[in-house]
Amino acid sequence: MALKTNIPIDVVHLIPMLDRKLLDLLKSLKPNEWQKQTVAKLWTVKDVVAHLVDGNIRMLSILRDNYFGEQITANSYQDLVNFLNGLNADWVKAMKRVSPQMLIFLLEITNQPYYDYLKSLDPFDKSVLAVSWAGEAESKNWMEIARQYTEKWLHQQQIRDAVNMPGLMMPELYYPFIDIFMLALPYTYRSMTADNGTIVKVTITTEIGGSWYLLRTDNTWNLEKNLTAAPTAEIIIDPDTSWKLFSKSLRPEQVKDKVKIHGEEKLGATALTMLSVMA
Repeated sequence: MALKTNIPIDVVHLIPMLDRKLLDLLKSLKPNEWQKQTVAKLWTVKDVVAHLVDGNIRMLSILRDNYFGEQITANSYQDLVNFLNGLNADWVKAMKRVSPQMLIFLLEITNQPYYDYLKSLDPFDKSVLAVSWAGEAESKNWMEIARQYTEKWLHQQQIRDAVNMPGLMMPELYYPFIDIFMLALPYTYRSMTADNGTIVKVTITTEIGGSWYLLRTDNTWNLEKNLTAAPTAEIIIDPDTSWKLFSKSLRPEQVKDKVKIHGEEKLGATALTMLSVMA
């Protein structure tokens, strides 16, 4: 148990809370609310729920059972994105014939084994999958669990946003989500050169947010949380805009009036291109 205190971002215990909140929400939805459009491009609320069912089943199949089904054929990052998008689209299309009640049932019977499996993992063992959006060719289990948390948080928030039902924008659930998303910052800046000592500060406003820093050291970008030196560039963004922007539901040109950049404009604007999902 001592190991758990050393996990960089430990969120496995929050997954049951997310699952309960989602089931309570879904059971309260009216029939027309299942067909509401979400910010996830072409997906309705029902489509997003279907995708969450797929997440449980696919991750149990891959991670726990070591069963991949269709083999990944990818020679580049974009190939991998295209492959995953194809899998997601195929599943959602097939689930068109499945009722909301059945989707709820499938979530109810897969949530617990999904959580039990993640909880059983040694957080510092090598994961079966790598978190590519953070620039990792190989990931530890704690990072994969963190990614799974962001998937569950993000898709539930898309549903809540569509039906105007708050519930996840709270410190104990939102902050871990955005904290994990910020792990993509160094990868986002990988092609950006700057003098050593350069600091990029990203601030998410309100009591549920916080600040993250990229420090240029030895010609690499390193993510920090506690720096006192003045930043070279600072980006200030609100929580609602942040989850939509960093998941590609909004693009940088769409949020110009919602984001403030102080200091070096080009350096700061790069943060707005961060993607913490495979998209």
